[in-house]
Amino acid sequence: MPDAPALSGDEPFVPDDFDPATDLDHPSFRLRPLAREHNARDHDAWMGSIDHIHATPGFEESSWPHPMSAEENLRDIEQHRDDFRARTGFTWTVLEPGGPAEGADVIGCVYVYPDDQPGSDVRVRTWVREDHADLDVLLATTVRRWLEDDWPWPPDRIRDHPRDLAD
Repeated sequence: MPDAPALSGDEPFVPDDFDPATDLDHPSFRLRPLAREHNARDHDAWMGSIDHIHATPGFEESSWPHPMSAEENLRDIEQHRDDFRARTGFTWTVLEPGGPAEGADVIGCVYVYPDDQPGSDVRVRTWVREDHADLDVLLATTVRRWLEDDWPWPPDRIRDHPRDLAD
């Protein structure tokens, strides 16, 4: 699981009256909350792209990913699910577009968690499988705009990771 700081202070990560989006559909991918049913596909996606993910902005210094079993991955997925339910962090699997979401290929992941850096409320990290590297900038750009437009944080309080973002 990517390193995620715990919430500190009395402020919730998102306001109590905010209804977090669960899905985001784009012509090139779709986001769904990471869940147990994604375990095998998620595990295969990142295990086959460890070096590529470590070269992705935001993951260069991360202790994740590292080889682990599908059972260990499932525990991480369950923690992300619990965070989503508790509204303390949000993780989506990135699925291929089209057709039913059940069984769709996992092509990446999006993590939105509290940030421990001064001047920032939220840290956003995204990755895609090596064989979908062409979607990296598009995914990062789309997620950034989505957070700015539809989520409660001011744009200047969202920390993502530098890329040559598409306009």
